[in-house]
Amino acid sequence: MADVAKLAGVGKMTVSRLLSGSANVSKETAERVQRAIRMLNYQPNELARSLRSPHSKTIALILPYLYDPFFATCAHAVSTVATQHGYSVLITTSDEKADVEQKQAALMLRRRIDGMIIIPAPNDDDYLRSKEFENVHIVTLDRPAAQSRFDSVLVNNRAGARAGVAHLIDHGHKVIAFLGLAKSLFTMQARYNGYREAMSSASLAPENYVECRSPEETVTLVHALMTGKKPPSALFAGNNLTMRYLLHALNTLRIDVPRQIALAGFDDFDIADVLQPALTVVRQPVYQVGEMAANLLFQRIARGEYPTKGHRVVLSTELVVRRSCGCHSESIVTFAAKSVADTTDE
Repeated sequence: MADVAKLAGVGKMTVSRLLSGSANVSKETAERVQRAIRMLNYQPNELARSLRSPHSKTIALILPYLYDPFFATCAHAVSTVATQHGYSVLITTSDEKADVEQKQAALMLRRRIDGMIIIPAPNDDDYLRSKEFENVHIVTLDRPAAQSRFDSVLVNNRAGARAGVAHLIDHGHKVIAFLGLAKSLFTMQARYNGYREAMSSASLAPENYVECRSPEETVTLVHALMTGKKPPSALFAGNNLTMRYLLHALNTLRIDVPRQIALAGFDDFDIADVLQPALTVVRQPVYQVGEMAANLLFQRIARGEYPTKGHRVVLSTELVVRRSCGCHSESIVTFAAKSVADTTDE
């Protein structure tokens, strides 16, 4: 900065204030300083600047993992909004483990982040009640935190799953199995509840939740279902990762879709419409979920707000009908979005 000041013929404080936007100088002086900055390729020390400022211009994003396209797309949306606000994003993962999430959140605080977006690991987010998080701007997405003071952005999981299963029932299926990831996950519970509601509304008996932990285990589970006393005629996958496990299992077992079994699931993904057959899915607005969570966070940061009760925003889903369910043409049914402050289970 001293070199810039010397080359521009001004004082060092003038350069400092001009860079921070607080200097009231003539256009000629400002141009001389900017020209000197370009000539010397001067780069401000952001770490040093953050130590002198109440804002680090950095937010944190804690995801379960990045190999799921849903989480990766959310991360991209958050990063895009952060860039628009002149912020950087520190991204880390919890691997769905509450203790890892807690350690990562504490580490982010020590890095003086201005806010945090979290997809909470199941079972334990009590650490967010501790004193060190009292004055931290936090928004959760995909799953709510137990702490009601945080904003959260979700989709209407229950209604979406209910619509997807009801469509299979409309095809005449009476035995439909629901397969998903760990049942402890908020999204899996909500979607399974939607499945149960659709089955009960049709006076059909819901099947037990089938938990899929890996592609190999899913092969065993699907084989057991298909060779059991009451084999299903349709399967509903709880998310896109479960759908991938199912597609692997059905291919391994040489089960034809939809001739031998109908298939639908929650989550659209890039190649779902080019597979043979194309997959019937409940599509959620993934990018908008991440985008809205980031916008909510930056609103809180800008206003310096730490509310005692946050807003829970619930976005719409769409039923995208393709051929894996037995249909021969594509159609889309959209369910209206809503924004609420105290929804307990979607």
